[in-house]
Amino acid sequence: MGAGSVGFQLARQLVGEGKNVVLIEKDAEKAKHADTQLDCLVINEAGNNVETLRKAGIGKAEYFIGVTNSDEVNMIACGMVSGESRVPYKVARIRNIDYSDTQIVQQPLLGINHIVNPEIEAARNIVRAIERGAISDVVFFEKSRLQMRSLAVSGSSPFCNKSIEEIKNFVPDHFLVAVVLRENHFLIPKGDTVVRENDKIYLIATEDSFERIFSQIGKKRAALNRIVIIGGSTVGQQVAEHFLGRRKPGLSIFRKLLKPFENVSRHRVRIIDSDYDTCSLLAERYPGALVINANISDEGFGEEQQLAEADVVVATTDNQEFNIVNAVYAKILGAKRTIALVNKSSYAQIASTLGIDVAISPIDSMVSSILRYIRTSNVRSVHSLSGGKVEVTELSVAAGSRAEGNSLSKLKLPPDTLILSVIRGEQDIIPDGEFKFQGGDHVIVITGKEAVAKIQAFFIG
Repeated sequence: MGAGSVGFQLARQLVGEGKNVVLIEKDAEKAKHADTQLDCLVINEAGNNVETLRKAGIGKAEYFIGVTNSDEVNMIACGMVSGESRVPYKVARIRNIDYSDTQIVQQPLLGINHIVNPEIEAARNIVRAIERGAISDVVFFEKSRLQMRSLAVSGSSPFCNKSIEEIKNFVPDHFLVAVVLRENHFLIPKGDTVVRENDKIYLIATEDSFERIFSQIGKKRAALNRIVIIGGSTVGQQVAEHFLGRRKPGLSIFRKLLKPFENVSRHRVRIIDSDYDTCSLLAERYPGALVINANISDEGFGEEQQLAEADVVVATTDNQEFNIVNAVYAKILGAKRTIALVNKSSYAQIASTLGIDVAISPIDSMVSSILRYIRTSNVRSVHSLSGGKVEVTELSVAAGSRAEGNSLSKLKLPPDTLILSVIRGEQDIIPDGEFKFQGGDHVIVITGKEAVAKIQAFFIG
């Protein structure tokens, strides 16, 4: 329910996997767009209506996912689904922190089994990036020490116009190039694949290896203690909350998600927002922060020094175009690192080519969270890239599956598929063609969305 950015991308990905999807959308234009773009049934009606839910076939559904822009509509619809049918799993997009921190997370209130919150997902990813120097976005895996990070290739990059084999010879540390994003396409690279200017590449390595890799290409990690947040949005507030170390009731969910990261008082946080009332609220809520009421886009903006002296500038307004412009402006003034919050995956690519160090898409994060939930228990994590065109999945090899006891070469995996790593006990293994899988192995695999179901069939059954 909901054919906005999240609902549309989620439906497109599930349809691409061969799932039977029904999409409910109240807005006529959004419904028409989805109907022409997606191979699924689109119902142009309000989803919080029993007759609409029946028309959608809710009695036979395995999952109901409410991702409209209204928390209340998503919650009410989940409650109606619970009363009308026996759908095993109900997922609701809930943006209001106060809702998210009530009994809903303690028990299945209104029948909701799983909550996704885009602001929490985005804030968590921003904090992870800052804690690691804001050199790139960071993807973690549940069972592996390996991480995945992105790198935008500029014309001056030492990787530009070099083959993967040449890049590996240039950088002595052990790493793997998982995927190359080029314009609207992705490439699962081979040794002779040449990296071009404006490509975005995703690397797989350990955290220590990434430290040395980025240092070698001129992106040495440094402590980011002076933080400027542009925009007092919910995302901006939660990032400030983390680095100020403030304990405010009602944000415990965010803290649980950020448990691995330690709040420290050494950070100096400044928040810039153009709305006076918002600034008054922020000043009261965060006495440890310097709150500035100003509009960066104004000709008379007089806080350039704040941006120039910043270790990292985080643009988290509700306007993704402003975020990109503000981050670029801060970089020009002298900010060491910049982070921009964007919605469209294409904008994340643009941000990288403009020199912005990290672009965070809450939509991609939300879709990944939902996909992880609706997959089988053998799937440990899911990371959607490039607007859902490519997916990195961490899963465990099930006993009796086609993969168990077979070598990689005999499996004949779909094209554009790469096994990034196999975790067996304490070992991270890069498998060759003769590698034989065992039940209980944890596999990290990257593939196009069309092959996701086939990959699961190989390893899970």
